Amino acid sequence: MEEIRKAALFQFATNGYEGASLSSIAAEVGIRKPSIYAHFQGKEDLFLQVARYAFQEQNLRIFEYFTERKDQPLKHTLHDFLFWMGQEYESNDSAKFMLRFSFFPPVSLYHEVLDIVNPFLDKMERKLTRRLRNTRDREPFGHMEPVDVALAFMTLVDGIMVELLYSGSINYHRRLNAAWPIFWRGITLTSPHEA
Repeated sequence: MEEIRKAALFQFATNGYEGASLSSIAAEVGIRKPSIYAHFQGKEDLFLQVARYAFQEQNLRIFEYFTERKDQPLKHTLHDFLFWMGQEYESNDSAKFMLRFSFFPPVSLYHEVLDIVNPFLDKMERKLTRRLRNTRDREPFGHMEPVDVALAFMTLVDGIMVELLYSGSINYHRRLNAAWPIFWRGITLTSPHEA
């Protein structure tokens, strides 16, 4: 079952929901297509199980990212996260799956996928807000509530990741390099009236 899930994760992440077939997944594992039905009810069931796995794995990896950097300055942690997500997309099938289907869920599974995506995003927002509240260098954005900073950062992540999905790495880096200084300057103004 684990081999089927890994093969399906790769196929869905690479070819999308419509482009991946149970036949290609079975062939990658070295089994016949009917054998998949011994473990999964069909393509939709397999996709949703893979989605839960991919989002859970990325949740853990993001948690590890912030835990490993808890003593770094916040500016470096947030800035480097934007590059880290790009690297994850390029090298990790779970990250590629997560990003692709967060923005482009299969039409037939739209609500089911959003039931996985939205709790993931809510959890990310809460974790980031907590990190912002507990940071030693909170003073730079003392005029803003941590929850607002977290939302602004997640919006920045969304915009940059969409560029990666649509246009590739070069435009992703171009957008990141343009947007980051504006974001950081915006959250570190000493007063909102300076904007």
